[in-house]
Amino acid sequence: MNRGKVFFIGAGAGDFELLTLKGKRILESADCVIYDRLINEKILSFANPSAEFIYLGKENTEGGTLQSIINNTLVEKSISGKFKNIVRLKGGDSFVFGRGGEEIEAISKYNIDFEIVPGISSSIAVPEYAGIPVTHRKIARSFHVFTGMTADNDDIQDFETIAKLDGTLVFLMGVKNLEFICSNLIKYGKSPSTPIGIIQKGCSSFQKTIVGNLENIIERSQEIKPPAIIIIGEVVNKREIYNWFEKLPFFGKNVIITREKSQGDEFGKEIERNGGKSISLPMIQLIDQMEKFDFSTLKNYKAIMFNSPNGVNFFFKHIPDVRLLSNLKIGVIGSKTYEEIKKYKIIPDVMPEEYLSDKLALEITKVTEENDDILIITSDISPIDEEEFFNKYKRKFKKFSGYKNISLDVSQDKILDSLKIATHITFFSGSAVESFFKNLKDPSLLKENIKILSIGPSTTKKIREYTSLPVIQCEIYNGNEMLKNLEVF
Repeated sequence: MNRGKVFFIGAGAGDFELLTLKGKRILESADCVIYDRLINEKILSFANPSAEFIYLGKENTEGGTLQSIINNTLVEKSISGKFKNIVRLKGGDSFVFGRGGEEIEAISKYNIDFEIVPGISSSIAVPEYAGIPVTHRKIARSFHVFTGMTADNDDIQDFETIAKLDGTLVFLMGVKNLEFICSNLIKYGKSPSTPIGIIQKGCSSFQKTIVGNLENIIERSQEIKPPAIIIIGEVVNKREIYNWFEKLPFFGKNVIITREKSQGDEFGKEIERNGGKSISLPMIQLIDQMEKFDFSTLKNYKAIMFNSPNGVNFFFKHIPDVRLLSNLKIGVIGSKTYEEIKKYKIIPDVMPEEYLSDKLALEITKVTEENDDILIITSDISPIDEEEFFNKYKRKFKKFSGYKNISLDVSQDKILDSLKIATHITFFSGSAVESFFKNLKDPSLLKENIKILSIGPSTTKKIREYTSLPVIQCEIYNGNEMLKNLEVF
């Protein structure tokens, strides 16, 4: 029987870029991905999009019934003969207080091949993102990692021995037992003034760090909830100097992204690389329609206009020979469209300073003559009026819908869940605005303290149809400007 191979991949802690290169490579070829709740879902965008994705994770620990389901699913998918590469994707490292070992033992009974790809453990990553090194040559020459809880919650650790250790102490999953841990360390000889740090939701925009000592940390950390890491030792004092992640420009900013998924994912990654949280909530989908275009008709035109990067992408995906453009003048709107067409080794002839189709039509008159035929590649909802353009510019404009812009159905509950944690919401098009409020149903549910960012005037105008809340509008209508506004506001 053809059996699949299981790859146990540690996804790292919080930050999606803490995934290893090997883990990313294997994900790209996986045809089945089984993942848990502690991974950053941005990592799933690296996976083969045609893979089967199976979420197996709960808000509690992965023991008992759930663990049996995970074990059985790994076996079932491996022996089905349908999958070649099965990825078991786990937060942090699969074997640092994870159940990777139990899962290997489960599949080994069926002689299923496997590989292990280590992950960056939260035991070192989270303290470092909080500016706390686990070791320091002059302070701590060792570090020790312990579980802060056990299944029966009895005799968690030998505190009499632990209290005598000179190195840094790291406790995972120990917040519920914090008082027990601190009191026992003091009981067996640790000084009450020993520094301690508690880091909640580390390596993410939600990271919260509380520092104190063994004697006062209970009072200081009342609002800390799992998942959190406890780190104990003199290295905690280095946070004042080493703290870096919480100073990134988007730290603490949780941004809803309503644009089309692939572009939204790229925009979201920039947010997360700078300390923020991107909340993917695509409201529109773009459907390629360029396969309906007869490229042999290009010889009839004197110029071609692109008013978005999407049109460029779909157009060049289907063009059989770029030499068909050799006698055409090319105009684009916006720096992103300019950058996109440059990828095909083409420098546009014209690009207006204002990101408006009317301004591009005016610019195109400078490189064409009256009654010339001009092709416009745009979306099906583009407001471009061919007759109006002809009357103004004396050229024969022909609009072709290179892609279809459709509204997606998103549940109101999903939107409200996103709004609970969001600090900002971004709109890149009027169609996304319209879809968002249609799915939200009641505009008054948009909380008053959320910051609304708009790509430009037409998008702002559409927002104004639904809410009077303040809108931050880009002066330059592109994603880079949106990121600048996010940093400032």
